[in-house]
Amino acid sequence: MILELQGVSKLVGAETHIYPSDLKLVEGAINVLLGPTQAGKTSLMRLIAGLDKPNSGKVIVDGVDVTGVSVRERNLAMVYQQFINYPSLNVFENIAAPLRIQGLAKDEIASRVHAIAEKLHITRFLQRLPGELSGGQQQRTALARALIKQAPLVLLDEPLVNLDYKLREELREELASLFVDGKTTVVYATTEPQEALLLGGHTVVMDAGRILQVGPAIATYNAPISMRAAAIFNDPPMNMLSASAISTSEVRLNDGTPVKLARAVDSLSPGQACVLGVRCHHVRLQASNDAIAIACKLDLAELSGSESYLHLHHDSTILVAQVAGVQQLALGSNLTVYVQPQDIFLFDAAGALLSAPQEGQ
Repeated sequence: MILELQGVSKLVGAETHIYPSDLKLVEGAINVLLGPTQAGKTSLMRLIAGLDKPNSGKVIVDGVDVTGVSVRERNLAMVYQQFINYPSLNVFENIAAPLRIQGLAKDEIASRVHAIAEKLHITRFLQRLPGELSGGQQQRTALARALIKQAPLVLLDEPLVNLDYKLREELREELASLFVDGKTTVVYATTEPQEALLLGGHTVVMDAGRILQVGPAIATYNAPISMRAAAIFNDPPMNMLSASAISTSEVRLNDGTPVKLARAVDSLSPGQACVLGVRCHHVRLQASNDAIAIACKLDLAELSGSESYLHLHHDSTILVAQVAGVQQLALGSNLTVYVQPQDIFLFDAAGALLSAPQEGQ
């Protein structure tokens, strides 16, 4: 299915949920809508599905204008963050419901229900009622009912958010494998950058009702078009350090620290304001060749498994360093952290990307 949005917008009262936007989904691939809460992901999905009509613009499916055509008349499946199941039907009948509506044979229904239940780890719950399941098990049931339809368009609005971490990892892999044949166009909404990367496919970066950037997931991560796109596609957000240009190949931080860039940026001119972006895992405690030293003070140390997140400040700038191991450091202590020139993103004063690491570090 080829689906395209042309200048669609959505207003609810005086509030704009979606600003005029163009988007063409990549057919037969996973299209991830990535953005924080209230970015407009669900609103955009509802326009795609036909649950809402845009205030302006068109929804085109396979070359046909379907703007205003109800969801009942479209061949798609959708799963929301909040699970919806028929309380009086057991899990088997909940999953089988779309196939019974299609009039499939009893044996075919049983075969497909058991196959999808096994993939989603709910085979042993098939005879239970939804009220007898945990929230995660109910969500898996709703997910199975949507996927069993084998619709050409599947919309998944944060479908794994109610599941535990381990199961989420397993189901991400299963979902990716379910759609690998390229027969289904998938739209998957998430707030998590890591989930967008793990699912692969194409990413639509959204914020406050606007589409900021669209492209292959890895390419979009490696070269965010703006500071805002970079903030959304990094967790924790990318560190940003204000600077001014000395030349096309060197800038100076606000405290006077000189920073030699990995390569010249022709558009830089002396005195031009700019911003250096550095991902948290590229802020290191050990010096190495050509490393830039940044003097900081430690505000907080968070432990996360085998990693530590050090919350620092450099002058008035807040930094986060993601480092290996458990770091026993006194709060308030002075630290010097190090950044490699090849790990630096450079943005102009308006937030537009000027330069990204060549290897997409």
